[in-house]
This record gives sequence, structure tokens and C-alpha cells, in this order.
Amino acid sequence: MFENLEILRLAQGMAQHAVTRQSVVARNLANVDTPGYQQRDIASFAEVWQQSDSAAPLQRTRESHLDWGSRRSPPDAAVIADATSEPNGNSVSVETEIMKSVEVRQQHDIALSIYRSSLNVLRASLGR
Repeated sequence: MFENLEILRLAQGMAQHAVTRQSVVARNLANVDTPGYQQRDIASFAEVWQQSDSAAPLQRTRESHLDWGSRRSPPDAAVIADATSEPNGNSVSVETEIMKSVEVRQQHDIALSIYRSSLNVLRASLGR
């Protein structure tokens, strides 16, 4: 019953998007000195959410596959084309990645706040 509530799916999708983006940011930071490595990022949560509502349903091939709720799929990390490169071909900026990491933390906190508030509303409606 509760897995069908759109607000809970929204919170789950936001949290999963934040986790996925944080792993991309961490991978960028891990490769900051790798020659030829190109900075990567994923689409914003709003873009992913809008695209997934109109997209055809995806099929799961295993339990952890497409674990974004019933209709959400994780975004692919794309190379950022307009990033400036160092002489060795690396385009990762430590400062930019740290700022993205802070932004991702804020997005994850927002997702948890939405989830917590939704649970409080459900508890209040049940009289607990």
C-alpha cells in the first residue's frame, strides 16, 4: 500500500539519484591525476524524473537492477564536453567536484526530509 504513494517514490528516487551522483563525483575525484580522464556528471533529478514518467517501462533482470522504485531508472554518467582540460588531457577540477559533493549532500538531506515528513503525516493520520 505505502509503496504506491507518489511522495514516497519521489523521496526514494531523490535519495537514489543523490547516491548515484555522489559515486560519479567520487570517481571524478579519484581520477583527478589520471592523464586523459574526462570529467563526468549525470542529469539533474528533475530531468530524470520527467523523462521517466513518459518513458516506456523498463524490465528488471535481477533483484538489484533498476532499483529506483517502480518507474525510475538511474541516469548514465556522461562526459562533460565543455570542461577545460589540463595539459595532460584531464578535465577534473577538485574545486568543482567538492562543490558538487556539497550539492549532492543537500539533495540527499532534502530527500530524507520529504520521507520523514511523509511518515509523520501517515503516523498522524493513523493516530500514532
